[in-house]
Amino acid sequence: MKNKIFILALASLLGTVSCNDYLDVNQNPDRIAVTDLTPEFIFPGAVTNTYYVQARRLAQFSGLEMNSIAGNSYSYGTPFVDEYSPNITTAFYADVWDQTYRNMSNFQLIINFNDANGKYAATKAISKVMKAYYMQNITDLWGDAPYSEAFNSAILTPKYDKGEDIYKASIADLENAVQTLTTTSNTLANYDVVFNGDKAKWIAFANTLKLRYLMRMSNVTGELATYRDQKLATLATATFIASDVNVNPGYSSSADTKQNPFFNYNVYTSSGSRPQNYTLVIPSEHIAIALNGNNVSDTRDVYQKFNGIVDGRRGRMFTLVTPLTSSPASAPKAVEGVRQGATPGQPGAASGRNTSRLGEGLTIGSQTITATDAAGIKAETIQKGSAKPGVLMTKAEAEFLLAEAAVRYPGAFSNAQGHFDTAVTASYAYLGATGAATYLTQIAAVGKLGITVGTTSNKIEAIMTQKWIALTGINPEQSYFDYTRTGFPVTPLPTIAIKTVKPNRLVYPNSEYQSNVINVPKMTGEDVFTKNQFTPFWAR
Repeated sequence: MKNKIFILALASLLGTVSCNDYLDVNQNPDRIAVTDLTPEFIFPGAVTNTYYVQARRLAQFSGLEMNSIAGNSYSYGTPFVDEYSPNITTAFYADVWDQTYRNMSNFQLIINFNDANGKYAATKAISKVMKAYYMQNITDLWGDAPYSEAFNSAILTPKYDKGEDIYKASIADLENAVQTLTTTSNTLANYDVVFNGDKAKWIAFANTLKLRYLMRMSNVTGELATYRDQKLATLATATFIASDVNVNPGYSSSADTKQNPFFNYNVYTSSGSRPQNYTLVIPSEHIAIALNGNNVSDTRDVYQKFNGIVDGRRGRMFTLVTPLTSSPASAPKAVEGVRQGATPGQPGAASGRNTSRLGEGLTIGSQTITATDAAGIKAETIQKGSAKPGVLMTKAEAEFLLAEAAVRYPGAFSNAQGHFDTAVTASYAYLGATGAATYLTQIAAVGKLGITVGTTSNKIEAIMTQKWIALTGINPEQSYFDYTRTGFPVTPLPTIAIKTVKPNRLVYPNSEYQSNVINVPKMTGEDVFTKNQFTPFWAR
């Protein structure tokens, strides 16, 4: 664990700071030590750069694991072999660990800032919220991790804390943040790139994150279950987010470094060129069948609940195309993807197939393109997609959390159906799709897809299935953690998978085995596929 702390997004020290100054993620981190800055200069860059990692690499890994995206084998042979196998080594998505920790150090620097007059009490509180937000990703991806000593620059080889202790400490931070934000007279100025200084929204976000932590613990037993239930009771009358939680430090199309990082990585650069991911990453056959209502009459059991129910979000999530290049122009259009691991001519990868790309709902949100000519459409897409806010948590996810809580813990939470319907409706709204009410009517009596009928297990599967659809291309890592915890939604393995199950976690990165070898747990790639002492505590 390297504890030299620098802010990656540098701001001017000479007075007024433009939002765009927070976006220069590729600048030399050794230009200025973050210890020379005060919290208002540190916070926006810390949020922006940590989200940068989440929106790109973590989203790609999670989307592949959840079989919502696939590599375009029509153009790239057999892409994503390591992800499909999966071949999980110390180098596998190691950048997610390294860069997330580096940026979380900046939140801790704010928390530790010498503030005798309490000027930054509110900023310290929201930094605790953001630290808890990202520390959960670390713990859920890797299990035990450096925490209590991780952000102390005097300790070069921090100890590893148990995942359950990290969870408890993070929940305590969230509670402390709520208390501070409730009582402090501090205001949050224009450097709050999440809620623009709205403390009530920060409190609701902290409560929602606390609920996410506790729902992740749904399978724990003994003392941890007692702790979970006690903490759930404290949320019975809490406020939760009522809208999407976004980050926007001033995204624009003025330069690559200023663009929304998801858009720049997957759709267009600021100059109008296509990044490699535009042609590399396409929808999987799995999500195409689900969204299209199993229009290909696939007989596998996993697809039967989708029969005949065309999802109104599909054309906003992915482009609709004719099935084959030889299809007449009048042929029905649908989402067309490829089976993970299949190459052209194999099952799931028909020869001559057209393939869909990311749709407007995932690239520009609820906005629409008004231009009608090709050049105008491109220019407007770049402008709107580049400036689109990043998403830390959607309203849909929050409502699905509340729906699950009501199913599992009816003594503390209620109205599972109402929260479920609100979640689906919020997903439609985020994507700019129409027909949510019709879709909810269609799925109402369909077990494992709607929440009205079936056993508790059926209802949990319905929640996780709908959550998977709603978070695809937005926050897919949360569906991956849910899958590890619940086994839902049922997710087929790639055709070239050499394992019979998906990984429960990742292997610690090279950086830890090189610089913190005395503390990093000794494990192998095989350990991630079994339930053992290395598995995140909530999934053992």
